[in-house]
Amino acid sequence: MEKIVFLDSASIIAAIRRPAFAHQWQEYTATPAEQTLSRLSNATIAITNKVVLRRDTLEQLPKLKMVAVAATGTDNVDIECCRERGVTVCNIRNYSVHTVPEHVFMLMLALRRNLLAFREELRSGAWQRADQFCLFTHPVRDLHGSTLGLIGAGAIGRAVEQIALAFGMQVLRAEHKGAAAIRPGYTGFDTVLRESDVITLHLPLNAQTLNLIAASEFSLMKSTALLINTARGGLVDEAPLFDALRSHRIGGAGFDVLGKEPPRDGHPLLDLNLPNFILTPHIAWSGREAMQTLADQLIDNIEAFVAGTPQNRVA
Repeated sequence: MEKIVFLDSASIIAAIRRPAFAHQWQEYTATPAEQTLSRLSNATIAITNKVVLRRDTLEQLPKLKMVAVAATGTDNVDIECCRERGVTVCNIRNYSVHTVPEHVFMLMLALRRNLLAFREELRSGAWQRADQFCLFTHPVRDLHGSTLGLIGAGAIGRAVEQIALAFGMQVLRAEHKGAAAIRPGYTGFDTVLRESDVITLHLPLNAQTLNLIAASEFSLMKSTALLINTARGGLVDEAPLFDALRSHRIGGAGFDVLGKEPPRDGHPLLDLNLPNFILTPHIAWSGREAMQTLADQLIDNIEAFVAGTPQNRVA
């Protein structure tokens, strides 16, 4: 009989059905790092959203056969170790193709139209004191006619592209950074940085994408450009981002992620009180409809694995 252990069930707000085969189910709302090994000691299937499973833990779990990741990103799991040990790893695909793009455009519109700055003007009484019916204290820019740089053209990236085209934006799909050749339909990475009014990131975090956007990349962007990151905090080197925002090297940024989450010991970006920077607490993915799709696919993945036909496999 399979023993399934869900290490961090509080990370999903949805109805999670039980698999349609004989099993034991053990669920924890959250799991501290020091308890991961003991809780998985007899598990054959581990479910994790963000609990880290590294080699030193995996090598002490001889019964483990599957890691079901309750997310798309798998950077919290040692994939190579799982391959070596014959442990199947499956993730969730395409569940957030509506909710994340909506969050992207919420950030984009708020920044292009200076929503935070105008809200502050209202709080300070500037409109009430105005000599005319409207305020021209901050620029308002349309999305129509602007250029969107898309870095990452998977399912979410393509959904963002569709919305951008509906707004009348020109879309540039970025080729891989440092690529020797440019694929049809793509534009060189540096060219996308130079020509885009808004740049949005939709990539996994791995050794190749860590600090993909750093000081040299900020130096290529327009001084009015916006950077949107709803993917992973580690894609952007945060110290140069802080400097670029404070010095107005770029026009603004909308982030839903940080390099370390939650930011227990503070973070410079948490205290960056600027109207051209919006930070939300990793909620772009969390639309209720999206989370239910995730929960359903999670159990589908487990049932498919037990049936001998694993799906959404990454290892």
